[in-house]
Amino acid sequence: MKTKITLVITLIFFSFISIAQNEKDMETLSIFSEYAKSKNYDAAYTPWMELRNRNPKFNKAVFVYGERILASKIKNTEGEEKIAFINDLLKLWKERSEVFPNITPQGSYLAKASQLQYNNRELLNKSDEELYAAFDTAYTSDPKTFTNPKSLYTYFSLMVDLYDASSKTAQELFNKYDDISEKVDFEVKNYTNKRNAFLDEEGEVKELDRKDASRLKSYNSYLKAYDQIAGSIDTKLGSRANCENLIPLYSRDFEAYKNDGVWLQRAMNRMYAKGCNDDVLFVQIVEQKNALEPNADTAFYLGILKEKAGKNSEALSFYNQAVELEVDSFEKSKILYKIATNFKKKGRFSQARTYYMKTLKTNPSMGKAYLAIAAMYAKSANDCGTDNFSKRAVYWLAAKEAAKAGRVDPTMKKNAGKSIANYTAKAPQKSEIFSSGRAGQVINVGCWIQRSVSVPAL
Repeated sequence: MKTKITLVITLIFFSFISIAQNEKDMETLSIFSEYAKSKNYDAAYTPWMELRNRNPKFNKAVFVYGERILASKIKNTEGEEKIAFINDLLKLWKERSEVFPNITPQGSYLAKASQLQYNNRELLNKSDEELYAAFDTAYTSDPKTFTNPKSLYTYFSLMVDLYDASSKTAQELFNKYDDISEKVDFEVKNYTNKRNAFLDEEGEVKELDRKDASRLKSYNSYLKAYDQIAGSIDTKLGSRANCENLIPLYSRDFEAYKNDGVWLQRAMNRMYAKGCNDDVLFVQIVEQKNALEPNADTAFYLGILKEKAGKNSEALSFYNQAVELEVDSFEKSKILYKIATNFKKKGRFSQARTYYMKTLKTNPSMGKAYLAIAAMYAKSANDCGTDNFSKRAVYWLAAKEAAKAGRVDPTMKKNAGKSIANYTAKAPQKSEIFSSGRAGQVINVGCWIQRSVSVPAL
C-alpha cells in the first residue's frame, strides 16, 4: 500500500513538473512569436534560441519563425558573424528534418540549403563542384519536391559552368538539360492544369471566392517564374547544343543507344528544337524510335518528314494520328501547337489557325496560340482588304486576338501588350476614322481570315 501511495505521489509530482514545463515553453513561444510577427527579429532571437535548445519538438513554429529570424540575421551581418548564422540556418533545416520529417520535404529543404550556400559561395569558399554536388543530391534524392524555379536554374547553370571547365562531358550536359527541362515542363503542366480549372470555355477566369483567387494568384506566379527560367536555361545552354555539336554526338552514340527509348526520345526532341531536322540522322532516329516505341511525338515527326518529301496528305494523316495518340490534354495541346506552328511557318495560315484553335480547346491557358493568330492576321493585312482603310482595319482584329493572350496567360501579358500597341498604331487613327465616316461600322474581312471587325466609335 505504501508503495502504491509513493508511486501516485511521484506521478503527480512529475505531472506538475510537466505542466509547469509546458506552460514555460508556451510562454517562451508566445514571446518570440509576437516579436517575429512584428518583424522584430533581434528581440525574438534570444527567447527563440531558449526554446530551440530546451524543447525543439514543442511546436513547428520553432522552425518556421526560426528560419525568418536567422534569415534576418544573415541579411544584417557581415564576415564571420554572417557565416555563423548561415551555418546555423543550415543546421536548423537539418534539425527540422529530424524533428518533423513528415512536414519537411527532403528535396525542397536540401534545395534551399544548396541555394543558400550558392548565394554565399564566396563567403563560404564553396567551389562549383561542391555546390553542384549539393544540388544534385537534393534533386536525385527527392525530385518530386525539388520545385523551386530559381534553384532549378542554379542547378543547371552550375552544370554548364562545370562543362565549360571540362569537368563534365557534353553527354552529361545534355542529359542534365533534358532532366531539368522535363522537370520544368512537368511543373508547368501541373500549374497550368490547376489554373485551367478556374477558367471557363472561353479561357476567361470564373468568378472566384477569396480562397480560390489566392490559389489562382499563386499558380500564375509559379507559371511566370517557370516561364522565365525556361528561357534562362536555354540562354545559358546557348550554342553548346547547336546542330554542329549535337549531330556528331548523337551520330557517335546512336549504335550504343538505338534500343534506348528515352535516349531516342530526347535526341529527336532536341534535334527538332534546335532545327537539326534536315539532317539524315534525324530521320534515322525518328524511324528507329517509331519502330521501337511509336508515340504521338514520332507520329508528328513522321508528318514533318512526309511534308518535306512533298507528301502533304500523308503528312496531315500523321499529324492527326499524333493528336489521336496523345490522351493527356496538356500534352495534346503541345502537339497541336507544333502542328499549327509548322503550318504557320509555311504560310498556310488557314490550317494553322484551325490547329491553334484546337490547341486552345485542349489548353485554354496557352496564350501564345492567340499571339500566333494575331501575327498571321497582321501579316495578311495587305492582302485581306478592298481599300487602304479596310486593309489596316485588320490590325484591330490582330490587336483583339493579342488581347486574349494577355487575359488567359499571365506569362504573355508583356508580349501581348507590345503586340497590341504595335497593331493599334498601324490601324486607322481617330482622325482617319472621322474623315472616313465609318465609325461604328462592321467591316467584313475577306481572304482566308473570314472574320469581322467593328470600327471604334468616336
